[in-house]
Parts: sequence; structure tokens; C-alpha cells
Amino acid sequence: MTISKGSAYGEPGSAFPEDGVRCDTDGEARRALEAARRHGRPFPVLGLAGGDLARTLGGSGAMDVAFPVDLGQVLVDGRLHLFVASCVVRNRWWTRTLAVGNAQWLGEWNAWPRGHPNDGRLDLLDARLAAGDLRKVRARLRTGSHLPHPGIGERRVRAETVELERPLGVWLDGERIGDGRTFAFRCLPDALRILV
Repeated sequence: MTISKGSAYGEPGSAFPEDGVRCDTDGEARRALEAARRHGRPFPVLGLAGGDLARTLGGSGAMDVAFPVDLGQVLVDGRLHLFVASCVVRNRWWTRTLAVGNAQWLGEWNAWPRGHPNDGRLDLLDARLAAGDLRKVRARLRTGSHLPHPGIGERRVRAETVELERPLGVWLDGERIGDGRTFAFRCLPDALRILV
């Protein structure tokens, strides 16, 4: 069941399951989930030692606290992909960016300051920024004070389809997967069990 405001989140973890998968990065976690999906297996319990989702969950790498977590799903030009923390679509300069998060952090940036990985929603930022605005936004990203901004649309969605003017580069959980123009995002609530 997804988290509700004011309720407790996380519980002491039991022993790491034999069929669990330990991951050092969000990208490793995504690849483990993609492999399970391809082979028709249930998603494994993931132990996250690092990455943006682990940081959002306050992870220390001890694997001693367990959390139910949502999973991001995106169709990129009709091809299905999963992500645990983020999907970032952008041009070279970041002046045109579509950033969808299931975590609070994107590297050192507090990109989705109101983001929660178990609220049944994805946090979507749709940015069209001039070069001068980009410098100002980047200076505020570490603290999460880049929002609100007139050049950044912000919404929390269960599902959303976005078609861009032209194809842009796509990064899932920090790894480049190619280019895309049409995106259908969906949140899969309570899809994962994560140990940090």
C-alpha cells in the first residue's frame, strides 16, 4: 500500500533473501528488473548500496531497512523500459529537459524536492529554459530551491504521455539508452521491495 501523509515508512529488514539482488547503482537495479521482466520472473528484492534511490531512502549500505517502493515504466517510441529512480530526456545543453523522478535526488541535485518513492506517483519536470535561466536554475538545484520557476512545468502523475518537438537523448537511472520523441510514463505502485 502506498504511503500516506504522516505514516511511518520503512521497517527493520530481515536477512537478505537468497534470491535477492545487490546493486551498487540505480542502473544495476534497473538492469536486474529488466532481466526479470524479460524472463517472466517476479521482480527480485533489491539491496541498494548506492544511487539516487538509496540516497532518497537514507541508505547506508547496511541492507538493514526494508521499503516498499513504486517503479517507473516508460514507453519510449513504443519500446518498454523500467526505471527505479529517474528518466531524463534532454538536449545537449539541458535547455530542453523532461525529467521524471521516482526519487528525490538526481546525482548531487535535489531535483524533485517533494518526491517520494512510494506515493503512487511520478514527479515530472518539463523545462524550457534560456541559457541565462539555466545558470540560475543549476545554482539552486543542489538545495531543491529551483522550484517554482516559470520555465519549468511541475506535476505529479500516475500516468502521462508527452510528445516532444524532436527526438532528444534519454537516460534511465543515469544510463544513456538512445534517443526518443514520444514517451508514455506510468507509475507501478508498490512494485518493489528495497533494502538499504
